[in-house]
Amino acid sequence: MCHICPSWLSFILYNPIRKAFTNREKILSESGIGDDSVVLEVGAGNGFLTEAVAAHAKKVYAVELQEGMATKLRKRIDHFGDKVVVVHGDIASCDMGDEVVDACLLYYSFHEVRDKLASAKNISKSIKPGGVLSIYEPTIEVRAVDMQETTEMFERFGLKKEKEREGPFTRFVRLRKHGGR
Repeated sequence: MCHICPSWLSFILYNPIRKAFTNREKILSESGIGDDSVVLEVGAGNGFLTEAVAAHAKKVYAVELQEGMATKLRKRIDHFGDKVVVVHGDIASCDMGDEVVDACLLYYSFHEVRDKLASAKNISKSIKPGGVLSIYEPTIEVRAVDMQETTEMFERFGLKKEKEREGPFTRFVRLRKHGGR
């Protein structure tokens, strides 16, 4: 069963303590996000990571399932103008287009996705050849075997694991789509 953080609790997702303990620059770096990157962020929430991505990328498509979170996200990133497109919807049914993004970030979000297979298919097809998918999940909620299953699901759609690590709070895997770099 998935447990999605309700929008009325969004303050726990965006607070000074989380900012102090999350190296957003490292996330951008290990995801290969630079000035010319077009990025898909799935489960953008209230913008904790979105604002950092938008400050460094060319374009960001921020997908958020909950209308309350999407509203808070729009307010937080409003000053970025049309550089950030907020998509209110479920990634399982959102067609982002074929090979349109250089990088996709799943930051503490994929374990909350209901239809993982359809979501993985949509995410994978949206990534350009040579593009990167970075998945970060909380160790407290996502077991190593769950992370392996997620990785294998994306590998079935043409991505290949490049890097993985496990820390006390976060499991991480980076995959790259075949056919480039």
